[in-house]
Amino acid sequence: MQWPPNSVIDKIKKGGCLLVPIGPRNMSDCDILWRLSFSVAEKQLVHSFNFTQLLCYCLLKLTLKHIINTNKHTEGLLCSYFLKTALFWVSEEVDIDTFQLSQLYSCFCRCLNKIIVWVNNCYCPNYFIPEHNMFLGKINIENSKMLINVLYKIKCDGIHGLIHSVFLYENGHHRVLSTQLETSFIMLDLLFYRISHVDLYYKNDISVCLKLLVFIEDLLKSKTCTFIVDVCKHHHAQKSQYTAQLLPAPTVTTERYKTHKRYHRYLQNGIKTDAASGWVLYASFYYVTGQFNVTLGLTDYILSKCSTDMVPMLCQNYQDRHIKCYINRVHSTMTLNDKMKMAVVDDVRYKQQSSLIPNELQLEVNNHHIDIPPTVMSHCLRFLCYNHVGDTNKRQQSLSDLESTVNRRSFISNITLSNSITILGICFELSGDKNTAYQCYEEALKCDDHICHSAKARKLQLLTD
Repeated sequence: MQWPPNSVIDKIKKGGCLLVPIGPRNMSDCDILWRLSFSVAEKQLVHSFNFTQLLCYCLLKLTLKHIINTNKHTEGLLCSYFLKTALFWVSEEVDIDTFQLSQLYSCFCRCLNKIIVWVNNCYCPNYFIPEHNMFLGKINIENSKMLINVLYKIKCDGIHGLIHSVFLYENGHHRVLSTQLETSFIMLDLLFYRISHVDLYYKNDISVCLKLLVFIEDLLKSKTCTFIVDVCKHHHAQKSQYTAQLLPAPTVTTERYKTHKRYHRYLQNGIKTDAASGWVLYASFYYVTGQFNVTLGLTDYILSKCSTDMVPMLCQNYQDRHIKCYINRVHSTMTLNDKMKMAVVDDVRYKQQSSLIPNELQLEVNNHHIDIPPTVMSHCLRFLCYNHVGDTNKRQQSLSDLESTVNRRSFISNITLSNSITILGICFELSGDKNTAYQCYEEALKCDDHICHSAKARKLQLLTD
């Protein structure tokens, strides 16, 4: 959805602008100059804000008042009009659905990043006339350095630092929450992420999955504790991912519409587990149904979500950097599910005989499930899409991106390293580079914590071809 909506744009066009006898203060002949004023249009834009946009603007103004203007070196350099302009630009650049209450801090950071770029360039484009630099006579190379330092500190301190600076009483008590409470919810969340993967060793029995889903739904009705409810919702989403993979192959033509509708129901539930794994399964669905452009679009989205400040699921030892990253992305008023979608990345698990695994990877799920990092699987899907459409240049680029991802071990744990190297080998093999593929299978068989179930078979198959 776009912002501003067309109805507001039309109203602003009809209303035009005002001409006021006030010239730029930094010019000597300002007394005889006139200025275009868009104050009426700005009011209409602000009135079109949703609740989260308004909160974001309030948070920016509080930051200006309590942090930026309390520093003697930066006091007066920024004004609320600059902040409002940043919010206008960000609102236009992203989908308006981005402005949700659960993503308030993320939206605030987008605006903060926009302001940092402007200050760094000493250029703040007017929303209505971008060629007009509103920083003229206000921010220059000399005074911008200290302002950038202050803005970066706000960014680095994260949500905890922001709350501490903005919502602090004079007597030293937090308006919003205490440090002890915040530490408590973070430790509880991370504990759950560490132990949450409960896998029931049932075979390909969709009836068992459906019974589990009904059981969890009944359990949700009887629980009142918010955390327990959120844990149940997570497991419901996880079991929905498994159920989707046990449905009939989505390529069949018999009752295709009805089958695809069932897929979408479970896949939509499955995206609620974390920021990425459910979307990878969705991308796989579109790949096996031959909708390669949709797959490529989804993999772009997934890779944009898997940034370095995300927290991995099932980490055996969360370090200080994980905790700091987590604090920067979430706050205690968010639900556990919203926090997971905002800050946590999990591996995608393809069940044994999964109907969503690409045909090229069927060997990997013949007798076992396989866990694959979302970064690895996304680049693999991109490679497979370009391989299908015959775009050799983009196929090679995807293969290079996949190799780089594996080498950097991006979201790859010791448990999934062998699987990831095997996936890389398969892509090299499909590209015709059998020597490198063989080396990958050899390397996959030498990993310590876990050996990919198909690596040996892939190696032998390559030798006999």
